[in-house]
Amino acid sequence: MSTTPDPNLRPWLVRIPEIFEGIAEDILKRFGATSITRLGLDFYSIKTATPKLIHTSEAAKFARWNLPLDHSWPCNAQKMDGFIEKAAQTLLKKFGERSPQAIYIGLLNPTSPDKYYRSLASNLRGRVITLFPKSAIATVEDQDPTKATLFCLVGKEGLFCGMQSPRLSNGLYPGGSKYIDQDSPDIISRAGAKIAEALHYLLMHHPAMPAGSHWLELGACPGGMTSELLARSQRVTAIDKAPLDKRLNGKPGLKFVHADVATFEPAPVTSYDALLSDLNGPPEESIDHVLRLSKWLRKRGLVVFTLKVPRVDTVDEPCGFFRRIVETATEGGLRLFAQTHLTYNRHEFTLFFSKA
Repeated sequence: MSTTPDPNLRPWLVRIPEIFEGIAEDILKRFGATSITRLGLDFYSIKTATPKLIHTSEAAKFARWNLPLDHSWPCNAQKMDGFIEKAAQTLLKKFGERSPQAIYIGLLNPTSPDKYYRSLASNLRGRVITLFPKSAIATVEDQDPTKATLFCLVGKEGLFCGMQSPRLSNGLYPGGSKYIDQDSPDIISRAGAKIAEALHYLLMHHPAMPAGSHWLELGACPGGMTSELLARSQRVTAIDKAPLDKRLNGKPGLKFVHADVATFEPAPVTSYDALLSDLNGPPEESIDHVLRLSKWLRKRGLVVFTLKVPRVDTVDEPCGFFRRIVETATEGGLRLFAQTHLTYNRHEFTLFFSKA
């Protein structure tokens, strides 16, 4: 007996970070997934009649990136003659009249050392953009977050493509944010990659922080995030009981206060454009420190807050933590406007607030 496909089911690509692998099936079922196929390390192809839940449900915070699968081509590109030309012509036929604002092609396994698919993605994009009308978008960060981009991902599993705005996809790059390598011996700590990626992600929701913006950083030691902010021409007042890395000594724009965040109090006339908290310890204590010190934030000032939760073994427990912290922040005069799970986040989420 033949089964008629459900016309309401939509194919969708969802990226669940590998650290949430143990609860991935539950997350996807909360998006209404009726079928689940794993692609690469942390991508999943699903079919759902309720794709809106991917963006609006509580479980959405676990999805780093998503895309409607308008075109899927399961194949082994490495063993196929003429793959690039065949794929490029197909993309033109399927998406040419939809006028994407830009075209970006990435990898299903972005951290893989295999250079073949990295080269394939680059060459395929090069061919595709010669076929489509010239785009006015010069760089990835120039995209309008609200306009549709043609995103494609390629790997040993095949080619998977769709059109959606970066904001709905939850990232300007195919697959999410740009991977930032922080393994160099000159890097103070890999925490710098978190703030670099966070500021990149922030562009979808908030204007870039102007040069000279003044940040208050809580728990700054050893200074990975401090270093990254200074490199972006920001000013930083860094607070910690432990000293910063000596490589930061004398850096222009840096003021280090050797103090406990719990007792630190800025001078009455001081004001900050942004507040950064990557504090360890109970999240309830961390948000209390942020709220107390947010009195020195300028109106509509930015807060970048790392919500660190206990080990994630279920969907509901971290959602409960998230809900309580956001309620506390809202009562204290902060408005949540975006949240994500960054590449270097583990059992934690990065939340973005503005001062009401």
